[in-house]
Amino acid sequence: MNKMTSTLGEAIRLAGLRDGMTVSFHHHLRNGDYVLNMVMAEIAAQGIRDLTVQASSLFDCHAPLVDHIRSGVVTGIETDYMNGYIAKSISEGVMPRPVVFRSHGGRPAAITSGRVHIDVAFIAAPAADKMGNANGVDGPAACGSLGYAIPDSRFADKVVILTDFLTDYPLTPASIEETDVDFVVKVDSIGDPKGIVSGTTRMTRDPVALTIARYASRVIQFSGLLKEGFSFQTGAGGASLAVTQYLKPLMKDLGITGSFGLGGITGYLVDMLKEGYFKRLMDVQCFDLQAVESIKANPLHHEVSAVRYASPLAKSALVDSLDVVVLGATQIDTGFNVNVHTDSGGYITGGSGGHSDTAAGAKLSMIVAPLYRARLPIVVDKVLCVSTPGSTVDVLVTQRGVAVNPANTQLKDSLKASGLPLYEIEELKQMAESYTGTPAHNRPMGRVVADVEYRDGSIIDHIGSVIR
Repeated sequence: MNKMTSTLGEAIRLAGLRDGMTVSFHHHLRNGDYVLNMVMAEIAAQGIRDLTVQASSLFDCHAPLVDHIRSGVVTGIETDYMNGYIAKSISEGVMPRPVVFRSHGGRPAAITSGRVHIDVAFIAAPAADKMGNANGVDGPAACGSLGYAIPDSRFADKVVILTDFLTDYPLTPASIEETDVDFVVKVDSIGDPKGIVSGTTRMTRDPVALTIARYASRVIQFSGLLKEGFSFQTGAGGASLAVTQYLKPLMKDLGITGSFGLGGITGYLVDMLKEGYFKRLMDVQCFDLQAVESIKANPLHHEVSAVRYASPLAKSALVDSLDVVVLGATQIDTGFNVNVHTDSGGYITGGSGGHSDTAAGAKLSMIVAPLYRARLPIVVDKVLCVSTPGSTVDVLVTQRGVAVNPANTQLKDSLKASGLPLYEIEELKQMAESYTGTPAHNRPMGRVVADVEYRDGSIIDHIGSVIR
């Protein structure tokens, strides 16, 4: 048996890709990924059209997708997150069909249930052998965990591994196993791992963000959850990541060890694992190169699939055992609904990722955000897009104070002894508007360019074009 193909074009032909099918990609190389563009260019050269791109996330490096949309090669996109030029183009109506946004848990749930059918999965593998055993920890483009690609490999009709580092058989450890792989292609480069690190995965030095992080750590301290066996996840974003540096001395003073850190893992959580603050890290995606090194070398740093991370259809998932998650927001309204899909002008700038999954699962879901950005208030009457429903959000932390969801009376009572400035969320909204003025209601009213699915598959909101 020989799974090696001489070219990418040959692999595409052997996989039987035809007009109207669905192809999938993962995003562990983030803005350093080369594979999606490489594959789509070859597909276009073969004259295949009317494809749906099922990508776990899309970044600015994937801007060439816009040309494939305009030419009719791509007529559908389903993803958990997008930014950059492609997000701007979608917001301006470049696609005739709405994009479907899911969460990092909703996507594998849709795949495993059969609601999403992948015809051919193209998996960027930093290391692979000739039979398709593949991992993310070896090779020049090592990116760490391949958790988002695992469901694709198990449920796609055909699986094509692309690698720039071919190893002797059998490769171990194997995140993707040969039992699921049809073809293997050796390419010059699958991407630049330096692109894993972005502005949203770097620790902030901004004094406002650091104040927010300090307040957030005190909320955790007084919540009653910071005790032996504590479990924790922080989202991307400067203030969210900065909470870890304030959490560490609190855990030290209390003499406690956390059970696990979860999610997109950063070097800050890696340091806490090394220093004994957590017993394990459970990693669906590495957010920096220190995390990539750790998952290769440290047996207490574990790779997990997207199903185990957050699927609501799994018999249980890691998010369901989270004590605390710290998340960001572009907007939050007085009902505690959170927007992470668009900016204040309605342009798509992101997506749920694991936001709604972790908010639903954690005992304490915390939003950290400045009171305003670029003279626009973060707290509004109604968010432009509901990414995460307010029923799953417990508290908002800003640099001026903290607002607890009225539904969480226990947390509100617990924080009275914290010394934190406590407000109703309506008061924080008024405070923001005293600096910024009252913003105009500018929800984009053009045709629908994206449908936002909640993690259970229901449509939670729609995003309109910014151009009528």
